[in-house]
Amino acid sequence: MADPTPVVDSKRVWTTLITNTAYLTGLLTLDYSLKKHGTAYPLVALYTDTFPSEGHRALDIRGIPKKHVKYLLPKTHKDYTNDPRFYDCWSKLTPFSLVEYDRVVQLDSDMLALQNMDELMDMELDAPSLGGKGDKVFAASHACVCNPLKKPHYPKNWIPEKCAFTSQHDKPDQAQHTGAAPEFGLGMPNGGLQVVNPSEATYDLIVDQMAKEDIMEYDFADQSLLGDVFHGRWVALPYTYNALKTLRWTGVHHQIWRDDQVKNIHYILSPKPWDDKAGEESEETHGWWWKYNGERVEGERARGVDDGF
Repeated sequence: MADPTPVVDSKRVWTTLITNTAYLTGLLTLDYSLKKHGTAYPLVALYTDTFPSEGHRALDIRGIPKKHVKYLLPKTHKDYTNDPRFYDCWSKLTPFSLVEYDRVVQLDSDMLALQNMDELMDMELDAPSLGGKGDKVFAASHACVCNPLKKPHYPKNWIPEKCAFTSQHDKPDQAQHTGAAPEFGLGMPNGGLQVVNPSEATYDLIVDQMAKEDIMEYDFADQSLLGDVFHGRWVALPYTYNALKTLRWTGVHHQIWRDDQVKNIHYILSPKPWDDKAGEESEETHGWWWKYNGERVEGERARGVDDGF
């Protein structure tokens, strides 16, 4: 399907992957939240062949730019039956290939911007000419490797002692603006937010790795690959840019969490906020999403947009 949306007049963009309509309401509210906080940059929806026509209409009538991308999968099949969401995650590596842009900040569609974070568009990273060989290949926040839900299929080394956020419990003030060293613990970034200077050479390193048998060892798809190929050579952002909702839970990393410092919350795991009913949220942070979503829907209806998303 051809893109009827306007050409993006920006060399710096937010992107988010969309493969179906299950996350579409999340994408629309993410877009609203970025605009609410005055971003100077557009959010581009990266859609795959599986994205249906009603999804395209929803983006088009709201003027959200979009770009077709291929659905990425390793050459060797990795079974993610326990976590089917990881089949989609490989495609989140696509921004490394988008060389028409100078800077791409990839966001998951189950995120909500609570403050402006345009500074990510200007932070220092390796120049594309280094081809993934430098010490600042990309920026991301750490993955939380505590496994607070005690999922039995998670690796045995996913324990609080290996978690970068645990190392910051005794210095919560610092945790608001500085990430733990990228090589700390398991040295794994969370793939939900990635700050990237696109580079064909860097992307080639990623694609080459996806063709290797090593892929069978990657329990967490894209973020396992990034943590392996670029171990210790990425910039660790503070949790505030990718504030996994589980960090706020008592007994996980509540020691460092501060509601007023969070710039971008990530609604990992199920249920998603939109799986709840407004006013009957399963946890407090879901209510934050419903407030933004309600504002978005009210504004859209005032403009004559009411398509159920």
